[in-house]
Amino acid sequence: MSKIANTDQAEYWSGPSGEKWVQKQDMFDALMTPVLEVLLARAGIKAGQKVLDIGCGTGASLLQLAGFVGPSGHVTGVDVSTPMLAMARARVETAELDNVTCIEADAQVYDFGSMAVDQIVSRFGVMFFEDPYAAFANIAKALAPGGKMTFITWAGLPENPWFRLPIEFAKARVGSPPPPDPRAPGPMAFSEQDYVTDILIQAGFRDVTAETVHPSLSPLGTLSDVADFAGREGPASRIVNDMGGSDDDVLAIVSDLENAMRDFDTSDGVRVPAKLNLFSGSAAD
Repeated sequence: MSKIANTDQAEYWSGPSGEKWVQKQDMFDALMTPVLEVLLARAGIKAGQKVLDIGCGTGASLLQLAGFVGPSGHVTGVDVSTPMLAMARARVETAELDNVTCIEADAQVYDFGSMAVDQIVSRFGVMFFEDPYAAFANIAKALAPGGKMTFITWAGLPENPWFRLPIEFAKARVGSPPPPDPRAPGPMAFSEQDYVTDILIQAGFRDVTAETVHPSLSPLGTLSDVADFAGREGPASRIVNDMGGSDDDVLAIVSDLENAMRDFDTSDGVRVPAKLNLFSGSAAD
């Protein structure tokens, strides 16, 4: 792998957390399918384009993008997680796609200078940089003149019960760890639209826009399955581990989540409302 600046994130996503994403890939892919649909619809990927996917994870976005650009286009996926990128490569190989390249690298410092891509996209992959101003200035170098970047992020806890509920129940059960810096690398780091648009403008992007979108997340399984998944992965598990919680604590959190999520149980499965930020910007012509 090339040099990295975000060492904490590289270690985190290449350790047990990255392995969990690989083990639960079907669940995570299903959960985030509506988010990817919104992102790709807004980006407007065309056949023959060169596309860079920042934070491609286990590769669901790469498979979709490969179909959009077709054999005359090309997709490059970049991620800092060794196990997640290994799965992405395996999925690309299984699908026999020769128009996709996967690079294990830190996008904050990777040399993008010769790429000249038409589009950059990211689904929840850009909120983890140690220095977001430096990272986006570097990422912008990958764009060809007039190229476009489109990415989607979480818009904070209050209207995102997928995060808010596990955190609330975990804290009520085992106590609260010290509150993080709201702009520290993590899922909610880009919840403030003005902060993110300033980053893009400072990085040299033109025509910067920010809007709010409200897709519904679509986790797999029954209400019980979804509550178990939400209670054992993500923020609840981190709080339980940080506070020295027990297996009984996890079971109690899962039970609380099942009760709280009953309103999300529909005839089409569990559908969890979300509030997300969708950003875009373009390179100078």
